[in-house]
Amino acid sequence: MKHIAGRKRVIIENVHPEIDCGKYPAKRVAGEKVEVSADIFADGHNEIKTVLQYRKKGKRKWNEVTMQPHHNDLWKSEFKVEEMGWYEYTIQGWVDHFASWQKALEIKYEANQEIDVEMKIGVGMMQEARELADPGLQKKIDQWVTFISQTDYIPSAAVALVLSDEVSEVMYQCTDRKDAATYEKILCVEVERKRALFSSWYEVFPRSTASVPGKHGTFKDVETVIPLVAEMGFDILYFPPIHPIGASFRKGKDNSPEARPGEPGSPWAIGGREGGHKAIHPELGTLEDFHNVVKKAAEHDIEIALDLAYQCSQDHPYVKEHPQWFKWRPDGTVQYAENPPKKYQDVLAMNFENDDWRNMWVELKSVVDYWIEQGVRIFRVDNPHTKSFRFWEWMIAEIKRKHPDIIFLAEAFTRYKVMDRLAKIGFTQSYTYFTWRNTRQEFEQYLQELTRTHRREFFRPNFWPNTPDILPVSLQYKNEAAFIARFVMAATLSSNYGIYGPVFEFLYNVPHPKREEYIDNEKYEIKHWDWQSMTRMRKLIALVNRIRKENAALQTTWNIYFAETHNDQLLCYGKTDDDKQNRILVVVNMDPDRTQGSWIKVPLHEMGISSDLTYNMYDMLTGYRHNWNGEWNYVELNPHIFPAHIFKVEQ
Repeated sequence: MKHIAGRKRVIIENVHPEIDCGKYPAKRVAGEKVEVSADIFADGHNEIKTVLQYRKKGKRKWNEVTMQPHHNDLWKSEFKVEEMGWYEYTIQGWVDHFASWQKALEIKYEANQEIDVEMKIGVGMMQEARELADPGLQKKIDQWVTFISQTDYIPSAAVALVLSDEVSEVMYQCTDRKDAATYEKILCVEVERKRALFSSWYEVFPRSTASVPGKHGTFKDVETVIPLVAEMGFDILYFPPIHPIGASFRKGKDNSPEARPGEPGSPWAIGGREGGHKAIHPELGTLEDFHNVVKKAAEHDIEIALDLAYQCSQDHPYVKEHPQWFKWRPDGTVQYAENPPKKYQDVLAMNFENDDWRNMWVELKSVVDYWIEQGVRIFRVDNPHTKSFRFWEWMIAEIKRKHPDIIFLAEAFTRYKVMDRLAKIGFTQSYTYFTWRNTRQEFEQYLQELTRTHRREFFRPNFWPNTPDILPVSLQYKNEAAFIARFVMAATLSSNYGIYGPVFEFLYNVPHPKREEYIDNEKYEIKHWDWQSMTRMRKLIALVNRIRKENAALQTTWNIYFAETHNDQLLCYGKTDDDKQNRILVVVNMDPDRTQGSWIKVPLHEMGISSDLTYNMYDMLTGYRHNWNGEWNYVELNPHIFPAHIFKVEQ
């Protein structure tokens, strides 16, 4: 029994956020709040006090915020994380005997019962608290004790005094917490830079940036494209692999198993006689040219993101130098990647169960270290769910220990629990199933899953309408209105989004007859784009990115709420900033062919708008203004004119 804390009566359980029993941290960016809740109670009917304690990791002193009671023994509070790094938090609770005494005293006094003995008990508590008070408070407590101890004291005045906020606050400050219960775990929050939460990605193949048709693009050509990407308002320019491409089993046009002379192959078949993951494809240029691209991008407030694909062509130096890192078949050939019935003869998967795994881990980490040295701070990781979870957990932790600003985006379209695990073990952002959500009900349900469940604490979504691998049904053979609608939803439902470059602006919509991807896919051939063409879509992209940067409500994903409509073809949702000063309402017509209208129930309460006042709806896409009244207002969207509104709500 000597190890039992028998005097600690408060129970603290069901703390949230607590990821996998505290094994993994919650995620925030600098400036965000951490809302903490827990079930906290004690035996009997005593009053309890609870505090949320937090500190920057490495600090000794805890900061404290009083927690507030809600229904059914649920207590809540919050704190703000101010800078990058790690924060710790826990909860402490204790029986508040003075508050319990105050409550009982008030009841007895109002029932006209004798309170002389009760007042003496209170005096005793004050005298005990005095021993823990600083000199200034000791003087106050002495005055109160003297006043209450007078033989001719006025009961009403004494009761008013001991129930006052001032006495309650002083007694709280002088609480002896020797019997306080502290939650058995110290939980953690990983705090990253703002771009982890708010970013816009633009994917482009550097080899398709040449101004001359049929010519292989270079990093110098990319430099001419960067100002155009900046004009559209993107802050991350993402390159598929820029490394040498294997010649053995090279894929030809449209994923043909045999390449014709001159066909460039897939960039994801990494490695050749020129080198592997730390080398640059010679036709793209030199390492100095790459440095110039990074510098040029930075001048436009754009960061370069690189594809991190831990796989090899059969010509990769690793295959000869470290054959033990791959699987070999009985016939002496190396096992290429497969997803039956699909075959990827040009790509070798690495074997994470080989006996030399420690050396392989160190080498793979060194690839990230190398590109960080070249100025890269963001990595889009290809198929991380096909590599060891334990490797990622180790590697990302090692990288972030030295470089906490590094961002890893997980490209894992797979099972929910696998995607969640990748996020928990360190991936900053995650691709999502937005690409395949099509109905109003699907979008509302999916956003609820992402923002109103435990997933919100560790899984940061990044919405992509298209990728080189995916031309979804929502865009196949569709018109401009469909592209606009999907783009507006991606850019406003989520604070992180991206598009696969020129094919989106130019409304490419023809799928492969057998696969949900583009016909004549750029993965297997060099394209020529008219980079100077200012399409309507490109103008819209620039406008929406400017709107995102000017409105704080669109710079987070977590504040979304949906509005009721009478037409399932209209998706309506709102966002507000923390102070309810920036209020956005988005309406999208998901039918690209027909005009759709509906009465919409504006979420006035969430927006902090009085229902009896007129308010102004400024459509930032068209510049038109509308005066609305009350909750229900009518919206009609003709997709051939414009399929969406992004309203700023003004009052």
